[in-house]
Amino acid sequence: MNRKRFMIVLLLGAIFLLSVVYVFAIDDDQAGQASDLPMANVVNDEGGAAIISGELAYSNPFFTFGVSQPVIILEDQAGFIDRNEFYLFPKESQVLAQITSDFLESPFSYSLTLPVIPQGTLRDVDNDGETDTGLMVFSVAYWSNTFGDPFLEERDLFGGGWSTAYATTISSRDPELRGELVGGHFVIYAPDDQQGFPSGFGDDGLLFTEDDPIVRVPAGYSVVDINSEPFTFDRSREHDLDLLEPEGAALVDYSDLSYTDAFDSMVEKMRNEYAFTDYYELDWDALYETYQPRFAEAESNRDEVAFALALRDFLWEIPDGHVSMSLGLIGEFFQEETAGGLGFAIRELDDGRIITTFITQDGPAEQAGIELTAEIIAFDGRPLPEVMEEQFIWAHVAYGSPHTLRLQQLRYVTRFPANTDVEVTYQNPGDSEPSTVVLSTSDERDSWASSSFNVAVSGLELPVEYEILPSGYALVNIYSFSDDAMLTVQLWERMLGLFNQAGVPGIIIDMRNNGGGSGFLSDQMAAYFFNEELELGQKGFYDEEVGEFVFDPRGIEHFFLPSEDLRYNGDLVVIVGPACFSACEFFTYNLTLQDRAEVVGHYPTGGLGGSVDDFVMPEGIGVRFTVGRAVDMDGNIHVEGQGIAPTIRVPVTEEALLGESDVLLEAAIEHLDNQ
Repeated sequence: MNRKRFMIVLLLGAIFLLSVVYVFAIDDDQAGQASDLPMANVVNDEGGAAIISGELAYSNPFFTFGVSQPVIILEDQAGFIDRNEFYLFPKESQVLAQITSDFLESPFSYSLTLPVIPQGTLRDVDNDGETDTGLMVFSVAYWSNTFGDPFLEERDLFGGGWSTAYATTISSRDPELRGELVGGHFVIYAPDDQQGFPSGFGDDGLLFTEDDPIVRVPAGYSVVDINSEPFTFDRSREHDLDLLEPEGAALVDYSDLSYTDAFDSMVEKMRNEYAFTDYYELDWDALYETYQPRFAEAESNRDEVAFALALRDFLWEIPDGHVSMSLGLIGEFFQEETAGGLGFAIRELDDGRIITTFITQDGPAEQAGIELTAEIIAFDGRPLPEVMEEQFIWAHVAYGSPHTLRLQQLRYVTRFPANTDVEVTYQNPGDSEPSTVVLSTSDERDSWASSSFNVAVSGLELPVEYEILPSGYALVNIYSFSDDAMLTVQLWERMLGLFNQAGVPGIIIDMRNNGGGSGFLSDQMAAYFFNEELELGQKGFYDEEVGEFVFDPRGIEHFFLPSEDLRYNGDLVVIVGPACFSACEFFTYNLTLQDRAEVVGHYPTGGLGGSVDDFVMPEGIGVRFTVGRAVDMDGNIHVEGQGIAPTIRVPVTEEALLGESDVLLEAAIEHLDNQ
């Protein structure tokens, strides 16, 4: 080797040695920084977690509502660390657990096997001002999958973020700390032994902030107990971690209280949490003074039926169709009071006449000569509208709006206890003068069934059904937003995909027999008809910390748009009726935005405009009441007590009620023809 080549080789070797020394110096410096941290308080060091199992005990009656694919996942907490409420868990990070017992029976169990190398998001949380590799932070959490494949997407995650309920972590109930995790357990994964993690909350009481005390954690998996002080890091191979139902979601149970104590607790709860006290001008003090003696008397006499009747009458003072109770103890009274029929059903026309729309074959009315479309004028010498005003209505959903109440009064006014004599004044079509006859009620239910809001429903329908009409338009029936949510979405997407492929020119959506269900599902099904992520409104809830209803701007509801190939841009018409309640009404309202659809009907929708909660009273009586005050984007109550009115109102006439054709469907077709 000549001298020149020798010098080059020597120089290159020196450079290599210097670079190696430099790299090791950097590594030593970083290692030195990490080694300066105190070691985590490690217990049960078996090399790191491998299997996590546990239970989820739930009491909330809505927990399983519409769920067909419950999932428990290893949930990436990068969203919480970043305080990013729109963070979407990467699909590759979503390790699915096995649900190992009956989901529909609380508690149910799960088992989750941790991957050797997880695919979560690395976050540097040691707050030392240096850029480190970081580690992954997870909780174990429950979700329900509705849209798309078995993994959770934006719509399943309600827009993103992190779990604040039914997880191994606990969320603060303080409104100023909304979403802050303050207890429970994390599962962390460190790719090496040079990463720091908080050992406590610091002076600000928050986690992953600059004042956190930091410790160095071992490589691999550790389960962090953030309830302890300082935090403990458990390295056992197997862990038993239960998912926690938050206090605010648990079913409130007054069943062990006395009648009067339960009544007191109920009134106080509703005084604070009921969503429409001012809207309905309710005086809780006056209601308490009126009904407390009845509860005290029922308690003194140990009379469970008197207690149930007092509870019924108290709740029926609230003109909100969502407010209701289970009728088990007093169901026999309903049967007795409606056992006898007169053999006809009635409806009120736009011209003010009340006519028979159904005559029971061989029933009391037919035998007495009362005909179809006869005008019913009076019962027992009193004008029928006057009698209707005094009629007790067992269907509390009737109280959602004036028009639903009126329709239910028309139903109930023809029902009596068995073997009751009723003097009926009527005028048959073509007669010049009214006639009067005494009818004895019979045990007939045909007239009663014929006037039901849901007479056209068998109960065997799929949540979404459709057909192509001779006109070429599609007729779609959405029967429920409370059925299997995944099935509902699959039917919906399959249908709209076919309509787009076939070039269907218009869709008529029949909502006349949709009793509601999931408001979120109804919103997102409406989104398939839009190309913008519109803001829809929000709900206010009582906040016990501030003592009033709070509308959090972070809770504004909006569309999450599906893929473009599933969006339908053709013409739309929605047919509604008074049996379209709650989520059905919000779906209808959504389609009025940007004048997307016309609404056809005789009447507005039912007028139930809020979200509900349940609690339990003595004798196992379940009570439901409205806790979410729904408003539009201008802050106006837009559904409760009024419903969504038709933009194309079809008059209530004899032909409309008794004709051979469906006049509302005809009106919808006519509108589409004129587009």
